[in-house]
Amino acid sequence: MAGPAFRAAAVRVRVPATSANLGAGFDSFGLALGLYDDLVVRVADAGLHVDIAGEGADTLARDERHLVVRAMRATFERLGGQPRGLEVVCANRIPHGRGLGSSSAAICAGIMAARAVTVGGTEQLDQAGALALASEIEGHPDNVAACLLGGFTIAWTDGLAGLDGESVAPGAGAHAVTLAPSADVVPVVFVPADPVLTEVARGLLPATVPHADAAANVGRAALLVEALTRRPELLLPATEDRLHQDYRTPAMPQSAALVGALRAEGVAAVISGAGPTVLALTDESTAEKVLGFAGEGWAAHRLALDTRGAVVLPLAQ
Repeated sequence: MAGPAFRAAAVRVRVPATSANLGAGFDSFGLALGLYDDLVVRVADAGLHVDIAGEGADTLARDERHLVVRAMRATFERLGGQPRGLEVVCANRIPHGRGLGSSSAAICAGIMAARAVTVGGTEQLDQAGALALASEIEGHPDNVAACLLGGFTIAWTDGLAGLDGESVAPGAGAHAVTLAPSADVVPVVFVPADPVLTEVARGLLPATVPHADAAANVGRAALLVEALTRRPELLLPATEDRLHQDYRTPAMPQSAALVGALRAEGVAAVISGAGPTVLALTDESTAEKVLGFAGEGWAAHRLALDTRGAVVLPLAQ
């Protein structure tokens, strides 16, 4: 059986940063933000050439270990075979190891690019298939769902791991819905200089939590759907969390202190993903004031909400 055919022209993919959890929606909620990585890929006659500019240029591998390349290889396998060679150029703007979905961006960019350079790739691997593959590689669907789909996403997987001994493979049966966040919401991110590994942050979480804490988060998560889409004035109570942020404080005490200071001023602030970036959900009237909370060691950025997710763009755009 003949393998897939590949396009001769290069393709360009743009993927957004994402913030997961958003306080109460642990491992379920994601929000796409207007900060982007770009990827240009061309099928070559032989070999692998990887070029990186921006974030990670001095530290990331330039071979088969690169996460973009790994995601592309996994996608090509789903589509029937590998090309003879690849040229990959990454322009990275999403900070690494800061809780803004850099690994999800790399995975989604690789999947989108591999699909785009394969003739009939989009028909063979639709959006649901891309989400399932991205979730399998990442291990959970919250960031990759927001990165692929844009907007405010609610993601879940089939089955409940750990319930009555049931075990679910990472990313298995991943699904997501996307909602339009209110245009009145203005995200502000506070990015610290030093990263925190996701594995370290996850390692601080307990195996079980009190029933009262779980019940409280269920209510807040339901409220957050209404607050983020239609009633932003409810974002402060809607982003309250008892499941993960306090447990992670030892790994990021400065981030926890900033969240506390912002919330004491009535600002809906949370740890972004596994941290240590802090996300504040503000509005036009308070965004500039909130930016002033950035002290020494923090880079504060007002960002737009991304509503398109991962896209294939003309090379000249």
